Amino acid sequence: MEANGKWFDDVAVGDRFGSRVTITDAHIFLGAGLIGDFNPHHVDEQYSSQSRFGTRILHGVITSAIMGGPVGMYFHGTAMAYIEHAARFIAPVRPGDTLTLSWTVTECHHKPHRHGGVVV
Repeated sequence: MEANGKWFDDVAVGDRFGSRVTITDAHIFLGAGLIGDFNPHHVDEQYSSQSRFGTRILHGVITSAIMGGPVGMYFHGTAMAYIEHAARFIAPVRPGDTLTLSWTVTECHHKPHRHGGVVV
């Protein structure tokens, strides 16, 4: 596999990257199977249509995982570890919703003994 992502020395504070993802039934049902959460709010249209959400919603943990996608692609083949990210869910994510994912580099810490550094 060819590394076509950013190397540490190519990253600067203020760099921005991201993507857009339109949520489909596949995200919801594959997510349910992946994490083992078959709560009717996620997988039962009849049940969820009567809920406060009005339809099925994506699992929060899957929303969080989707958020990490642009990080993996920005550092495609170059990063050794994705240490953490934090998320706060302020609205339900429904089928057909498009998520706009945006990341901004706020810190770069050079680690010469690691032949690179840490990007925040």
